[in-house]
This record gives sequence, C-alpha cells and structure tokens, in this order.
Amino acid sequence: MGDNFDKWDRRFMQLAETVGSWSSCWQENRHVGAVIVKDKRIMTTGYNGAPEGIKSCAEKKVCMRREMGIPSGMRHELCYAVHAEQNAVTQAARMGINIYGATLYCTHQPCIICTKIIINAGIKRVVYKYGYPDDFALTLLKEAGIKLDRMEE
Repeated sequence: MGDNFDKWDRRFMQLAETVGSWSSCWQENRHVGAVIVKDKRIMTTGYNGAPEGIKSCAEKKVCMRREMGIPSGMRHELCYAVHAEQNAVTQAARMGINIYGATLYCTHQPCIICTKIIINAGIKRVVYKYGYPDDFALTLLKEAGIKLDRMEE
C-alpha cells in the first residue's frame, strides 16, 4: 500500500475489507465495505446488500444483473443491493451520528449515486482501494473539493 497513508488509514481500510466480506451480493468481486471515520473514531460501517426485510441475492442464489447482462457501473437501479457507502451514511442518519467532515474508507471507488450522497453528507475525504468504471463520479468528487486518495496494493 502507498507511502502516503499512515497506520490509521491502513487500519480503517483493512476494516472496510472485513466489513465488505459480510456482503450478501452474489457476485464475489463486488463484496464492498465502507467505514466512516471522524477524528480516528469509527462512526458507522456498511456493506452492499439487500434492503432490510428483502431477500438478498446470496439467499436467492442468483444475481439479477448478471442474468440481465448489465455491465458494471451501469443501471444501478437494477440491483437488489444497497451500496456499502449508502448503508454507512444511512446508518449514521438512523442513529443520529454527525458525519460532516468525516473520511469514508471504501474498498471500491464510489459510483455516481454514492458520490452524490457522499457530497451531500459533508464527507470531506474518500479513501478507496479498487477502481470502478465511473469517471463522472470522479469528476463530481473533484468539483466538490472532496479529497480522493487511492490506496494501491
């Protein structure tokens, strides 16, 4: 991992990877985890999975997107899963946790939908490890002044 990251960055990314392993997504390559941190304190976590009370793809043993031939990064609405970043922000809202000014550690680069939520939540830094085919999300993060750091392997 890159030299620009301190031990805390590495710890929180490692935690995001652990949280991502809890994903209920049928596609193993999309086990995404997110951790929102403020002042070196974990505020919330999230992983991609079906909304509360809805059977997950893992339970159904099928990926709707794969069956429909939808490429990664396209047609986000055609998926049972709520993204990890969305779940982490939602948990903060449900629990009344202020995440304004926080850092989001995520295993994968946020998509455009997550990016808009991240911007409006007031998150100021995003650290991710794996790329995602969504250049528009990167454009918006930059325009919003959010610090974006990719932690290479």
